[in-house]
Amino acid sequence: MGKGGNQGEGAAEREVSVPTFSWEEIQKHNLRTDRWLVIDRKVYNITKWSIQHPGGQRVIGHYAGEDATGASANWWNHRHFQHHAKPNIFHKDPDVNMLHVFVLGEWQPIEYGKKKLKYLPYNHQHEYFFLIGPPLLIPMYFQYQIIMTMIVHKNWVDLAWAVSYYIRFFITYIPFYGILGALLFLNFIRFLESHWFVWVTQMNHIVMEIDQEAYRDWFSSQLTATCNVEQSFFNDWFSGHLNFQIEHHLFPTMPRHNLHKIAPLVKSLCAKHGIEYQEKPLLRALLDIIRSLKKSGKLWLDAYLHK
Repeated sequence: MGKGGNQGEGAAEREVSVPTFSWEEIQKHNLRTDRWLVIDRKVYNITKWSIQHPGGQRVIGHYAGEDATGASANWWNHRHFQHHAKPNIFHKDPDVNMLHVFVLGEWQPIEYGKKKLKYLPYNHQHEYFFLIGPPLLIPMYFQYQIIMTMIVHKNWVDLAWAVSYYIRFFITYIPFYGILGALLFLNFIRFLESHWFVWVTQMNHIVMEIDQEAYRDWFSSQLTATCNVEQSFFNDWFSGHLNFQIEHHLFPTMPRHNLHKIAPLVKSLCAKHGIEYQEKPLLRALLDIIRSLKKSGKLWLDAYLHK
């Protein structure tokens, strides 16, 4: 899948001459009929109502992050912004940091195999994924990481909002279920949330190229690491419109229910410049997660057994 290398290898790629354009060529794009400007105006019209007052954004962010879920807005933003900047790039996208639990893509399993690294039987990762992937990501790993991040980075405002969520939760449910029952109920909610989150987010990314930095242009790097799931009423509802993951990565601040409106424009732009725009049915996208893990596990085993 990937052809990227390390920083040293990338340096040679950066030395490749960049194409230059004359002023006359640039001026052609100033015409109001130019396709790039037409696309820009359409996108602007779709997104202009999503701009809010910064103070209001902070309040809404804290409510949606800590007070409504017990999570941390700062933790999520820091993590997710890195993912959007460098999707599926090892050491830059935290979403592909699997803590030696899984090996992803083609480069990583081969490297692990060559170095005889065997933290887990990766040739069976497509099987134990069901046991430790969707069930445990949010209830265990995310919860631990969120709490530690707020404490270590002294995000006391985030922590106060998060604590208020848990206080209200237990005040509400302990009278009905008792302390143990309320704890079980909370973790059951996290358990269901984690399943949805893992399947919906990974069907767009884990099946795509995952590699070291390849020093591509920004647009191509987003399309290489991202795919869409076909639109339907159910798919839109089930994924929260994240089935338009390509458009979400290109226009991350756009309200998700508007992403389908710019999809035809993105498709036409990709067709014009010969960039692959991947879209697949929902069931295939979900099954591709398992196929991808199985393929990477086999690559690891082959390299691990090779002398």
